[in-house]
Amino acid sequence: MWRPEQRIKYEADPGVWPTLAQAKDALLFQPLQIGRLKLEQRTWVPAMVPWRSNEQGEVTQDVLDWYARFAEGKPGAIVVEATGIRDIPSGPLLRISNDRYIQGLTKLVDVIRKASDGETKVFIQIIDFLSIRRRPDREKYLGQFLVIRETHKQRTNEDDEQKVRQVLLEKTDEELAEILEPREMEALSHGYRERVIDTEQSEIADLPQQLPTLFSEAAQRAEQAGFDGVELHYAHAYTMASFLSRTNTRTDAYGGSRENRVRLPLEVFHKVREAVSDAFIVGCRFLSDEIVEHGSNVDDAIYFANQFANAGMDFISVSRGGKFDDAKQPKVGAAAYPYTGQSGYECMPQYISDEQGPFGRNLLPSKRIKKSLLENGYTIPLVTAGGIHNFQQAEQVLAQGQADIVGFARQALADPDWFKKVKMGNGDEVTLCRYSNYCEALDQKHKQVTCELWDRTNLDEPNISKSFDGKRRLIAPRQ
Repeated sequence: MWRPEQRIKYEADPGVWPTLAQAKDALLFQPLQIGRLKLEQRTWVPAMVPWRSNEQGEVTQDVLDWYARFAEGKPGAIVVEATGIRDIPSGPLLRISNDRYIQGLTKLVDVIRKASDGETKVFIQIIDFLSIRRRPDREKYLGQFLVIRETHKQRTNEDDEQKVRQVLLEKTDEELAEILEPREMEALSHGYRERVIDTEQSEIADLPQQLPTLFSEAAQRAEQAGFDGVELHYAHAYTMASFLSRTNTRTDAYGGSRENRVRLPLEVFHKVREAVSDAFIVGCRFLSDEIVEHGSNVDDAIYFANQFANAGMDFISVSRGGKFDDAKQPKVGAAAYPYTGQSGYECMPQYISDEQGPFGRNLLPSKRIKKSLLENGYTIPLVTAGGIHNFQQAEQVLAQGQADIVGFARQALADPDWFKKVKMGNGDEVTLCRYSNYCEALDQKHKQVTCELWDRTNLDEPNISKSFDGKRRLIAPRQ
């Protein structure tokens, strides 16, 4: 992963934990209305992909155990991981692309409600993503996979396809760059990746006609399964975020200007809103800043947030970065990972940082977005997250108007009982996240995500679930 050149080391600060009486009066533990739904407190566990499903995208026992453990801490809300809306293979990622998934998802909702004594609201994040291939072997790519075109023949002065391939194989990368197109060079160095601007492909050109229905059908299944709402995934490296991005240069009605780039996200929302009941919550997660060259920035995010609020969304949640655009080159046979460049660092900053440090890097953009919403008369709740781990940080977010709800991702992974412990005046018992990004490294390898602070603890405990290699426990021990 990219690291700031300053390489300043930070430690998570526990701050001063509140007493039971102080916690009772804290903003963090006050209720909040989201649409027609009431959160019991303003704490939120954002979507995290733990790789607990199977190749069929089903709710497994490991999935149930994972979310039940978070629910035991009784946060205000849990957002179930990014869940695919297309009925296609996507590895051990949950899917909601067919009615056959409703039964398993219903069981997941029931497990969360039971573990939290009904105090935690349950949302599911629904996502679309385009195809990405692994970085190919150079000889196989040039010798077999590359589609030889007339320009290749002209630039190599060869008419025969096999002779063209032989010439290409003998070239250095610098020489190849003079012959191949930039996207062909990228396919060689990083692996082929579909983009929303590839409108010469009919399936990409037709995304605006397909996605509203796919999202709305997924949302209907979520409501049937008993979820309180859905979070539309408009963030990071995936399809909907790519439509919002300044890098979206489509020449139809869905690219170029801000008005065009937000068109499909709004159409998806309206289609979803029409497909579910009025009581069902519909919000989205999007980026406050892409952190990539020529990408969208905070001014774009402010515009999008106001458009979402005006359309009637029930909440918006902001993240940042996490793009393919600046991802590091993967090894041959591996796929690019969108959290390895600077944009990835900004999404999940770690304890080695710059002068700003790894904690709360998204708060200033969040505050600007919230301020603009209020100035335009919108009271839509805003969720923010990013390196927030102690009570004082979280309380300050709310007191200073940086957001209305505070998300705890890695900190909740380090200690799922953070919310219960702090609310009961036992904050000094909290296990603080070290922000080493051990969990992120596991995610990058598509391994079952755990936390280094507990995954080797009490491995002989009866009936605990362990990782495939048997070396790590899969959920945090109960303290």
